[in-house]
Amino acid sequence: MSDRHLHIVSLDVPWPADYGGAIDMFNRIRMFHKLGVRIHLHYFSYNERGTPNELNQFCESINVYRREPARKAFSLSEPYIVASRNSQELVARLQQDQHPLLLEGIHTTGILQQLDHSSRKIVVRMHNEESTYYRELARAEHNLARKLFFLKESLLLKKYTRQLPGDCVYACVSENDIRVFKEDYKLDKAVFVPTFPSWQEVISQEGQGNLCLYHGNLSVPENEKAALWLLCKVFTKARLPFVIAGKKPSKRLQRAAHFCQHTCLVADPSESEMNDLIRKAHIHVLPCFNKNVTGIRLKLLHALFEGRHCVVNDPMVAGTGLEPACHIGSNANAFASIILQLYHQPFTREEVILREQLLGNTYDVRRNTQRLTQWLW
Repeated sequence: MSDRHLHIVSLDVPWPADYGGAIDMFNRIRMFHKLGVRIHLHYFSYNERGTPNELNQFCESINVYRREPARKAFSLSEPYIVASRNSQELVARLQQDQHPLLLEGIHTTGILQQLDHSSRKIVVRMHNEESTYYRELARAEHNLARKLFFLKESLLLKKYTRQLPGDCVYACVSENDIRVFKEDYKLDKAVFVPTFPSWQEVISQEGQGNLCLYHGNLSVPENEKAALWLLCKVFTKARLPFVIAGKKPSKRLQRAAHFCQHTCLVADPSESEMNDLIRKAHIHVLPCFNKNVTGIRLKLLHALFEGRHCVVNDPMVAGTGLEPACHIGSNANAFASIILQLYHQPFTREEVILREQLLGNTYDVRRNTQRLTQWLW
């Protein structure tokens, strides 16, 4: 057994790995375990995800903390996503040794000021530039109270990020985010460590699929907006079989899909059902309407690793280097035109090879975990 120990503090329970952040966190835990690292996992439980036993096999120890509700963690100076995770119980545990520390998300960094940085190495995994992310949530939100909360959180996050210590390493998922952290926040130790997807081999099938697909967490306003745009603006022009699949679709989206010909909405598909849809689809339609892009969309990687043709707009691929593997349209007419051209165009071996070249080394989980070790030990 290795004598390397690592504390990992996760913003949420990293199982099930059913959304982007959880996939990234879980695959990192699993690979550190494979490499012989003895993991001491700490995470915050505050929703229906519970305390799953599936994580026990990868960890030397697991400690669960309660995330404080808004009425207790309200602050005029600290973002709620940070203030609600400031646990003195966690700080006390971390102070018992000097093992290196991996903090998952800016959400978990409120404890940094209480730790001795001189005696342990600390890496912060930055899943997004959160100030930008919350500003985009506000832009997509219809509920006034939630919109105001997101705007307040965005402003507090910008102020808070400027106060982060410069001696930690900040592992970012995109080159765009690195530029922002270095230029706007003066965090010179911002480095590129790509996301850790579950997909490690391009298995896209050559030939012809039988539908167009949009997939994502449909409870997220940005994703609902994309689905409605495709329904109302694109597939009224390209009258082809269209499937929308994802978690928790709203009544509004369900009604819109019901009244559109050639459209089917698959609500809350299982992992195997989603994988089956992705492999059967001939065209993946993945627009993004964020004006300011941060992080990376794992649904794009899923489609590129396992699906056929991908039609996107510029914000979906900005800063990813994945543009050559996608067909890019700038508006609804362009999307419809590209979809109509591609629907009877077989997916070829040459396109599979291109994806292998673009994705292979960049998103290799073992390689990227080993890269992280250079900043932890």
